[in-house]
Amino acid sequence: MTYQEVLENARGCIGAYCKACPVCNGRACKNQIPGPGAKGMGDTAARNFDKWQEIRVNMDNICDNRTPDTTLTLFGKTFRYPFFAGPVGAVNLHYGEKYNDLSYNDLMLRSCVENGIAAFTGDGTNPEVVIQAAKALREVNGQGIPTIKPWNMETIREKMQLCKDAGCFALAMDIDAAGLPFLKNMTPPAGSKNVEELHEIVQMAGVPFIVKGIMTVKGALKAKEAGAAAIVVSNHGGRVLDQCPSTAEVLAEIADALRGSQVKILADGGLRNGTDIFKALALGADGVLICRPFVTALYGGGAEGVGIYIEKLAGELRDTMSMCGAGSLSEITREMVRI
Repeated sequence: MTYQEVLENARGCIGAYCKACPVCNGRACKNQIPGPGAKGMGDTAARNFDKWQEIRVNMDNICDNRTPDTTLTLFGKTFRYPFFAGPVGAVNLHYGEKYNDLSYNDLMLRSCVENGIAAFTGDGTNPEVVIQAAKALREVNGQGIPTIKPWNMETIREKMQLCKDAGCFALAMDIDAAGLPFLKNMTPPAGSKNVEELHEIVQMAGVPFIVKGIMTVKGALKAKEAGAAAIVVSNHGGRVLDQCPSTAEVLAEIADALRGSQVKILADGGLRNGTDIFKALALGADGVLICRPFVTALYGGGAEGVGIYIEKLAGELRDTMSMCGAGSLSEITREMVRI
């Protein structure tokens, strides 16, 4: 199976909203929610993609001829590549009936583990979303990162315990999910968390805790103060705030603010190929998350489709590293890109 065949297969089974576009740039789905679309006019999702394309890479072949080392060590675990599958919850709501939360997470987690990376799992208004994610996590010995939404403390504690019982090696919270339209006025309630509340959640986690949804230096420093082990520079794919900057526009300044700290930096939002991953690492990220294209890969090819997409990204990343003179991830520097 080729990646093109994966895309073609996905178009027949991915539901009414996602179009399984050749390039997932946020334009066809735009502001369709449910689905993979964005809030408001859909401006932020498209901007995420566009701004990565405006960054160019600087070619340099006067260097040692080496096979690039793409391995990343995070929280004591070594991954083959510096990218992860992003979290998706309530797959029936957004992507049709082919998979449910258990079958989706089971396939995604297994395929990512088999291909040397890890997947984040999602959360939703239905408690079954996290219950099924925890079951799938247990089947891969906890080799995934569950993402919990910013509910009230009691609900957070219950959902975290489910995931910890499944043996997860880290936990995440997409704190920007406070802006999702379908989380408004819900029972249990969901919403923003102050530094003290976030610190309590970090302590509650008991494993490295990742705060997803950081878009400012101020927010990054608050996450650091709360004790987060890592942040994800993310605007939730444009799904929570229209007219927001892209992640590419804010990543470098956030990385500069956290330089010298122990806080790891991941980024997402519009990253679609290995060259985009290289750009994010050059701007200061330790790794990246990619979400929507992983969904398409799974719907279009199951576990094989996910593996095909991972190898596509890996090949593009290795090629860019070779052509820019970087023999390892640590050798990717800001001077290798032109903004």
